[in-house]
Amino acid sequence: MRYGVIGTGGVGRTIADKLVALGHEVTLGSRTKANEAALAWAEQAGPNGHNGTFAEAAEFGERVVNATAGTVALEALRAAGAERLGGKVLLDLSNPLVFSPEGALTLDPVNTDSVGERIQREFPQARVVKALNTLTAPLMVDPARLPGEHNVFVAGDDAAAKAEVVALLGEFGWPADSVIDLGDISGARALEMTMPFWIRLMQAFGTTEFNYSFKRAQ
Repeated sequence: MRYGVIGTGGVGRTIADKLVALGHEVTLGSRTKANEAALAWAEQAGPNGHNGTFAEAAEFGERVVNATAGTVALEALRAAGAERLGGKVLLDLSNPLVFSPEGALTLDPVNTDSVGERIQREFPQARVVKALNTLTAPLMVDPARLPGEHNVFVAGDDAAAKAEVVALLGEFGWPADSVIDLGDISGARALEMTMPFWIRLMQAFGTTEFNYSFKRAQ
């Protein structure tokens, strides 16, 4: 499978590394083809890893992963081009984190909207699925780093697209019964609003190596 990964930060490179390790082909997209992080990644990724612009990554990918910050996600995807996203699964990992100069965290949007929903509205032909935004990047692609059962979530309007994402999560090591489906793309609001709680937990634990585990009565 060919993937276009939009975003060259730690999350984007981690996802791209895992996809290449699984035998997929990846173009890691950035604003310019001269992006140093993308060039360095492509040099070490082997023949299945390439760098390019946002548009080139979206064109290349049979599936597209948005690994940009939530505050710039729409801008990056506009540069990728609606015509290159139409009909494709668009996996959105972003979080709309906004920090004040003093370090206080807010979300934009929050409560009545989400980045996931904004992406789906602006790119109605894309098959947007929100997932993997509730945990640190190394755990996204290697859940066995934590012992025991723990959970990951999906939300999206297209049931077939969600099934494709669940299958990809399985390639990453997530058992199917660890994936909780939160319904349509409005479920992205709940997923994005976990992040202030997640950051408080990170501060309390002193690590990012944790995740949520939910138990239900039989």
